Amino acid sequence: MKKVVHAACPHDCPDACGVLITVEEGRATRIQGDPAHPVTRGFLCAKVAKYLDRVYSPDRVLYPMRRVQPKGSVAGEGARVPQAFERISWDEALDEIASRFRAIVSEFGSEAILPYSYGGTLGALNGASMDRRFFHRLGASQLARNICSEAGEEGLKSVIGNKLGTEPEQFAHSRYIIAWASNIHGNNVHLWPFISDARRNGAKLVVIDPYRTRTAACADWYLPINPGTDGALALGMMRVIINEDLHDADYVARYTVGFDQLREKVQEYSPERVEKWTGIAAPDIVRLAREYATRCPALIRLNYGVQRSEGGGMATRAITMLPCITGSWKEIGGGLQLTTSGAYGLKRTALERVDLMEKVLGRPARTINMVELGQALNALHDPPVKALFVYNSNPAAVCPNHNEVIRGLQRPDLFTVVHEQFFTDTTDYADILLPATTFFEHKDLQTAYGHYYLQISDPAIEPLGECRSNVEVFRALADRMGFTDDCFRESVDQLIDAALNSGNPRLQGIDRDRLQREGHVRLNFGKQFSASGSQFSAFLPFAEGNFGTASGKAELYSDQLKEQGLDPVVDFIPPSESRHSSQARAFPLELLARKADNFLNTSFCNLTAVQNMEEVGLLEMNAADARSRGIADGDAVRVFNRRGDIVLKARVDGAVQAGVVSAKLHWAKLSSGNRNINVLTSEKLTDLGNSATFYSVLVEVELSKPGSLK
Repeated sequence: MKKVVHAACPHDCPDACGVLITVEEGRATRIQGDPAHPVTRGFLCAKVAKYLDRVYSPDRVLYPMRRVQPKGSVAGEGARVPQAFERISWDEALDEIASRFRAIVSEFGSEAILPYSYGGTLGALNGASMDRRFFHRLGASQLARNICSEAGEEGLKSVIGNKLGTEPEQFAHSRYIIAWASNIHGNNVHLWPFISDARRNGAKLVVIDPYRTRTAACADWYLPINPGTDGALALGMMRVIINEDLHDADYVARYTVGFDQLREKVQEYSPERVEKWTGIAAPDIVRLAREYATRCPALIRLNYGVQRSEGGGMATRAITMLPCITGSWKEIGGGLQLTTSGAYGLKRTALERVDLMEKVLGRPARTINMVELGQALNALHDPPVKALFVYNSNPAAVCPNHNEVIRGLQRPDLFTVVHEQFFTDTTDYADILLPATTFFEHKDLQTAYGHYYLQISDPAIEPLGECRSNVEVFRALADRMGFTDDCFRESVDQLIDAALNSGNPRLQGIDRDRLQREGHVRLNFGKQFSASGSQFSAFLPFAEGNFGTASGKAELYSDQLKEQGLDPVVDFIPPSESRHSSQARAFPLELLARKADNFLNTSFCNLTAVQNMEEVGLLEMNAADARSRGIADGDAVRVFNRRGDIVLKARVDGAVQAGVVSAKLHWAKLSSGNRNINVLTSEKLTDLGNSATFYSVLVEVELSKPGSLK
């Protein structure tokens, strides 16, 4: 019998697509985008369109396993394979984990146990519910999940107070769109049709990015920028806009604070001075500022590439000020989108139950930043980390300072549990490996950070093998640990009901039954605005002020930043690893440790169908930099700094400007030398949000020895 099940893609992408899964005789046979979803509109990205290959891959982890070979042991040609494990039962796995946890708590205290998770799923339940309850009740160390978005979000909130932005449907009504560090064609593809609609109606697309992305190749105007200098560009633009009286004086007077201080600050950033930092010619900076301020409505799609440098928080703050001084927030097709996630207002306290930790410890447990995993595993004491539980993440691949992370994971006294779908880089260091479900196999509640539709994701098939969801794994572990709290017995539906019962007016009238019936439901926004010649009703979060800051206005001057010892207006300081620093004498090239367009961090890079869409193992170079080093296209090159080195193949293709090189992130075990580009990145944190600085990295490049790529 054939049936079609509505689900929602939970992967770390702003689109959070509505998905229809066709099931025949208990097996999924087709996946397609939901044509009724206003953003998905019936199509999927190339990687999720091939999701059946993922679900039914012969490489899935299907049973609990115990390590029987040394951590990181290699069997086969350059690949760590499942022979390093033996199959065990769920009872054996749970008993061993509980026993080891009890022993560690007894000897070292509960904070010697560290959970490690991130965006493997963004489902509200399997991302952060029963797992948080378990570790809070255990009294384990807390994890600051800062590796990706925190710097940008802190910069955004320092101006507008919350995580709201322009919805994707409004892009069709814009006349001037800036994709700022945003590879829309590569990782936000469902926004592209709205931009195409706008361009057909005469809109201009400008792309600002240090790398010539697929989106940049499609732009009306591409502005390559030196890494880590976006804040300087935004400040230079604001100087032009303010000095030429192109700002919206009425909006500024009504809905902002600190404009006089901002006016004074931007005088330090003449276009000529900004040119020296950014590499963008001063006349182009002036032109960009004038066009942005006068071709209305103008809209900025800002993405997280900006915040992956040391000054990423301040850079995001500076860019966020632009629509506040031009008043474009009041226009349909204006404003800015970094994230929309702040609108949902689920009752996270009910899902995560932080109060359980207070009952166990009488205080908050210590917090460890996930960016600094290498330090935590190798240098942290009182207590040391003695157990690591990894789920929804692949730290052996994605964490900066890769060599230190691997050194820590190899510790024989570290008990590591990994809950995974595949044999990733991190499973190579697991003592116990647990099989995880895909979103085809469990139920969840799905928000988004690129639109305003809430969804239920229903399971389409029974779990393969003995796979279990995060919710079920941590429920079972709580039972094994003897936790009798009622919250560990709540069903998935009860968890969904608890999340929706937040009192958020945007969730009024949205309950589980309605979501089950309709699949997706737009949040309630109260007053909305009608677009001319369209039936679309737009949500303009700041058309009439109503910012989420303490003052209720856009804060161009922030007392909070002043209390933190930071510039209360905004500042640009070149990264300590950049062409503008003294370190550039030894390591003169700025490295972009980029995400591949189709791998979604490292979630899809092991699947043949997706591998065929990417070419990995490359170092993209500018012709001038290659020529000065005697390097030709296709040569094996050694890329190195004081933290490590890696051998890659040179690709001299014009994707980067002089002084910049670029390489893609993927599994270490799939590359020469069993390492990836994170051997070169550091654990240095951003100015706001304590996030990773993947784009503040200096390296040198030289020809490698013959045969080093084999």
